[in-house]
Amino acid sequence: MMIRITDAELDRFVHDDVPHGDLTTRSLGLGAEPAAMVFRAGAAQVASSTEEAARILTRLGCAVTLAAASGTRAAAGDLLLTATGPAEAVLAGWKVAQTLVEYASGIASAAARIVDAARAARPDVIVACTRKTFPGTKAVAIKAVIAGGAVPHRLGLSDSVLLFPEHRALLGDASMAEAIRRLKRSCPEKKVVVEVTSQDEADFAAQAGADVIQLEKFSPANTAATVRRLGGHGILIAAAGGVNAANAAAYAEAGAAILVTSAPYSAPPVDVKVTIAPRGATT
Repeated sequence: MMIRITDAELDRFVHDDVPHGDLTTRSLGLGAEPAAMVFRAGAAQVASSTEEAARILTRLGCAVTLAAASGTRAAAGDLLLTATGPAEAVLAGWKVAQTLVEYASGIASAAARIVDAARAARPDVIVACTRKTFPGTKAVAIKAVIAGGAVPHRLGLSDSVLLFPEHRALLGDASMAEAIRRLKRSCPEKKVVVEVTSQDEADFAAQAGADVIQLEKFSPANTAATVRRLGGHGILIAAAGGVNAANAAAYAEAGAAILVTSAPYSAPPVDVKVTIAPRGATT
């Protein structure tokens, strides 16, 4: 999966945890002892950032074998990766790599649950995850939602056009139609997405030429009504605001082509079991 997380970012993760070496390992004189480490899924999950965990361990001086790439649906007990090397390298990378995989796989697994629920009702529906990642974690989080079968909704403010009610509130007397005209004139190669909070606003956006109408906190029933009114005019309808695994099927059945969600980013980490033993021991 070609989502590149830089070596500098990975080195920063390690530096945060091991800024001046491992005091315990050094004090015990274990640094050069040969060690082996095994990562296994502690529960069913969609793995993510296993490649980054492998790179962290490799950069610290371990030899790593990756068993489960990002996007792999792993059952409890399935092998994710193995690493061998001097104890100082294995122990320095242990918790950083484990925690990264646990949090990233938690996001990927949550995204997959939404995707699975939505596509059971409508196989062609798209689950799109917002830009509301915790600051500093975007690359890991975006890779994770893709591993879970979702897509990025927006990578940031620079890559797409989304007209919010907050923009319109600052435009003074300019109408929604005038705002959409400005956007189409200034960004002719971009689709114009308009977020609306009422059926009247959805109708205005459609009449003004919006390419995608994003329904903010509409119920599934109101989403279905909007799709019936506007969906036949070549306009894509996106459901946003509170979309999760429990209601994704209802929004998909309502006819929304896109489900916009931030829910995966607040998912708890999944369990990854790690065992460390002298190299050559059974793990």
